[in-house]
Amino acid sequence: MQHLIGRTTWDADAVRDDVRVYVVEHLHDDDAVLVVDETGDLKKGTRTVGVQRQYTATAGRIENSQVAVYLVYAG
Repeated sequence: MQHLIGRTTWDADAVRDDVRVYVVEHLHDDDAVLVVDETGDLKKGTRTVGVQRQYTATAGRIENSQVAVYLVYAG
């Protein structure tokens, strides 16, 4: 899985188009919305992927943290 995500060359436009086709065909709902949210988790160590000293609103300052962006389809 790590190789697939981290080392493989991705065509971002093609992936986006494939996901869009799937969503329209299988999940289409005129009242549905996409929700985008970012959250930060404070971390003590550095062994978790993406942990570094960065600004996180959770602490309101630069801390050792991991930031994640979530995209949710609500319909």
